[in-house]
Amino acid sequence: MTVDRLSLDVLVFGQCRALVGADTAPVQVAVPATAAAVVEAVCERYPQLAPLRASLLVAVNEEYALADAPIRAGDEVAIFPPIAGG
Repeated sequence: MTVDRLSLDVLVFGQCRALVGADTAPVQVAVPATAAAVVEAVCERYPQLAPLRASLLVAVNEEYALADAPIRAGDEVAIFPPIAGG
């Protein structure tokens, strides 16, 4: 049995970008994919992000996404640390 996989170039911002060392983090996730699965895949590929896993935010097509948000081919997915303002 083969598992369908979705290839994504996840945009990374803030401290995530510094830790990854690039603007994007290419990953593959099993279909059906969720925002949580993308975060998990990015943290597996870039273990330096693992300490931030619980606090990372996800945006899908420029809108904040919950962990169970579906990810489809062609979606723009971004991860970033919480943003503080004042």
